[in-house]
Amino acid sequence: MEFKKHLEKYLSSEEIEKLVNSFNFKDEHSLLLNTKKMSAEKFKEYFPNIEQHPFVDNGFYYNKDEYDLGKNFFHEMGVYYLQEPSAMIVSSLLNPLPGDIVLDMCAAPGGKAVQAALRMENQGVIIANDLSKSRTGILLNNIERMGISNTIITNNDFTNISHQYTNYFDKIILDAPCSGSGMFRKDERMLEDWSYQKVIKNAEIQKQLIIHAFDMLKQGGVLIYSTCSYSYEEDEEVVQYLLENKDEATLLDIPDNPSFYKSKANIGIHLFPFLFRGEGHYICLISKGQVAAKTPQKVYKKSINAIKNGYLQQFGDTLFAIPVEVKTKGMNIIRFGVKISTIKGKDEIYSYHLSHCIENCTRALDLLDSSACAYTKGEQISLNANAENGIIFLTYKNIPFATSKIVNGSLKNHYPIYLRNKKFIFS
Repeated sequence: MEFKKHLEKYLSSEEIEKLVNSFNFKDEHSLLLNTKKMSAEKFKEYFPNIEQHPFVDNGFYYNKDEYDLGKNFFHEMGVYYLQEPSAMIVSSLLNPLPGDIVLDMCAAPGGKAVQAALRMENQGVIIANDLSKSRTGILLNNIERMGISNTIITNNDFTNISHQYTNYFDKIILDAPCSGSGMFRKDERMLEDWSYQKVIKNAEIQKQLIIHAFDMLKQGGVLIYSTCSYSYEEDEEVVQYLLENKDEATLLDIPDNPSFYKSKANIGIHLFPFLFRGEGHYICLISKGQVAAKTPQKVYKKSINAIKNGYLQQFGDTLFAIPVEVKTKGMNIIRFGVKISTIKGKDEIYSYHLSHCIENCTRALDLLDSSACAYTKGEQISLNANAENGIIFLTYKNIPFATSKIVNGSLKNHYPIYLRNKKFIFS
């Protein structure tokens, strides 16, 4: 079936033309600010022409021709996450709270899990899963860079182990694999690859996934289902399938807004580029019975000791921690929370991951542009000969970004080898 023809299931001919014409619009660029590392006010001092996202408090649009933020060292430090403006609405609508146990079933590259963790103030636990082993590597890099300490990264097919997690999770994000038509504007290859057969094949997979996701949801919990597809078959029909097969499934209202499109079925919302400044997205909120009232837990003030007071796991010579103990039976774990340190001989070497998580360093050295640049290239930095030996955290603009060890007036380089030789813009 031809693309425009299949949209007639829920769109008028005028709406279809508006949608297809919007594929020629200039794509938008946006970011999710990590306000634990830098306030919005401070960020605007560096980049005064950013624009506020209409639905996400820490979301901002920017002009890539003016600010090449992907190459800025602030990006490497985890000050922000580059995320498509429609996609960042998902975790915002779900609104996970500190103390929640959350599952992100198809998490890579990690934007929705990162945003959920920031909203949870790194409390509770997120299981960030991806079926693809290679994509969990991208997910891990983003979790480390953003300083996320409450996330367990896993590589599982949850359709095989969902029975072990029946009624377990407070919140679940199901950003389902789809035909990708919502990304036509951003990536022409998606248009070339699209077919109606692919839509139908994905819809069958999505129906399986949403049933398993709902089964794992705690009574009173909330599931958010999303796709980057314009196809009714992958959107409303998948949710309708859940409603027909699970009596406790209840649609939660998403308030009307001129930026949102609701079909006659009134099941979730569509984000179209001709209505909202972003790529195509479908989002639906579903609860299991009545939504449970929950008071956010008190958040600890982070320090090395505070992180170590969480639930610890040691694998070989390496120590990991998460805020609370959670069930992980049957899971293939890639990263267990925050990697704290590794024992090498008589030394405990604090990790790159920990350096991005920590807020209050008991011993830190703030580097200027030239020294920070040299350190990220793997160079050894000379200090005052009287500098006290020992482990130290390195900061830039007073934001931690690495660990090192002072030995006889020099900073030994502990920067990860796989991150060296990148060219950064220092603000």
